[in-house]
Amino acid sequence: MQVLHADAGLIVVNKPAGLLSVPGRGADKQDCAVHRLQQSFPDALTVHRLDMATSGLLLFARGAAMQRALSLDFAERRVAKRYIALLQGRLDTGGAWAEIDLPLSADWPNRPRQQVNAQTGKPSLTRYRSLAHEGGQTRVELEPITGRSHQLRVHMLALGHAIVGDTLYGGPVAPRLFLHACHLALPARALSLDCPPEF
Repeated sequence: MQVLHADAGLIVVNKPAGLLSVPGRGADKQDCAVHRLQQSFPDALTVHRLDMATSGLLLFARGAAMQRALSLDFAERRVAKRYIALLQGRLDTGGAWAEIDLPLSADWPNRPRQQVNAQTGKPSLTRYRSLAHEGGQTRVELEPITGRSHQLRVHMLALGHAIVGDTLYGGPVAPRLFLHACHLALPARALSLDCPPEF
């Protein structure tokens, strides 16, 4: 796990696909990004998470006061995040940004799946644009405006284009989930980082 930025207040790493952000339940789920980072930075604390299958930029605070401050930045949408994904099928926005605005909620009988639900779902907004077409797949850039669980995965599925490797949501089987957090910016803290995907 590569540390891309570290200062007195925060740390940003490039989390590999297949690694938990935080520990799960059970002794076999204790290996995770925050535990690995705390071996070198004992004061590192979680601010946000990436799904285990997602790679890319993951932010940690140094100490409880900064954790509260950064969590507030996320809550008040003062953090910009972008992702690169590879989708099944051809999705063409002509390179222009488009939006998908569909409310999401837990699919309780099928947890951890989430679902579009007009009755009980929380407002969820994603901006997206096509970048390139590769065979029967589309490379897209995604910008979550809200931060719901599995938001990008469910919104792309709702467009009819599951993310490649997303077996939870019916995507084509692949060695990994082709979803990578490639950009993280905190303007209030003069921080902007980019990390291209390996795919």
